[in-house]
Amino acid sequence: MDRIAFLTVDGLSRGAVYAAMALALVLIWRGARIVNFAQGAMAVAAAYAGHSVTAATGSFWLGFVAALAGGLALGWLVERLVMRHVGHDRPLNAVIVALGLVLLITAVLGIVYGNEFRPAPPAFDRTAGFAGLSPYDVFVFAAVGVTVGALALLFTRTKAGLRLRASAFAPEVSRLLGVNVSGMLLLGWVLAAGVGALAGMLIIPTEFGLHPNAMDRSFVVAFTAAVVGGLDSPAGAVIGGLAVGLVLSFVGGYLGDQVTPLAIIVLLLAVLLIRPDGLFAKQAARRI
Repeated sequence: MDRIAFLTVDGLSRGAVYAAMALALVLIWRGARIVNFAQGAMAVAAAYAGHSVTAATGSFWLGFVAALAGGLALGWLVERLVMRHVGHDRPLNAVIVALGLVLLITAVLGIVYGNEFRPAPPAFDRTAGFAGLSPYDVFVFAAVGVTVGALALLFTRTKAGLRLRASAFAPEVSRLLGVNVSGMLLLGWVLAAGVGALAGMLIIPTEFGLHPNAMDRSFVVAFTAAVVGGLDSPAGAVIGGLAVGLVLSFVGGYLGDQVTPLAIIVLLLAVLLIRPDGLFAKQAARRI
């Protein structure tokens, strides 16, 4: 029984950090109808900026704020300088450009910082405490919870959230109604990059440390979480992240860590075959 409780707490804590990255993927999908495969590399770049500020100032929180600001700025640059000029007549165009951005960002980080792993200590102690939760786990749950709540308010209680979704689903109609579609797309990229930077700052301390490819595996897991929950559902991304975290924890605990990549692939294939839009995607109205 103690083993089950430990694996459950461990899975939920791991799932929370994956949920943050899944949220970033959902944000850019809702805002621009693009799966941003460069999200992981952008998060690593923001994390490098944050830890550089921490090393220079000795303050984790200054570095944390710098990472978020760097993520927002990188999202603005990517949308303004790259994605805005990509033709959207074929969905594959954006995918190819995003993969090119991964190679570019990874190469630049390797040139500037080197390809060795750098320590990225967490903000709080990771020793398990009350109910098996460490102070760092509580910090992760709080950060993800606040982010989800803020995004829920944005999309359900503000005009900007409505315009953001309208610009993604029907850009031409939105323009006729007076919506600044290009501005809304920019907002989507900036928000997604900011949430991605938060995810990087939460995930990297739980892995081997800073490295240009530090988020590669985490991105695959987060992408699976986003697909499981539904790419159009922020709440689904969080629940999907927690579910994937539990799967990884229990499979690794009982079958070994070497089986966990296979478990992720099986889970992804099962969802794509049974419910391709995700478990929490809204059903489209049937037309006769």
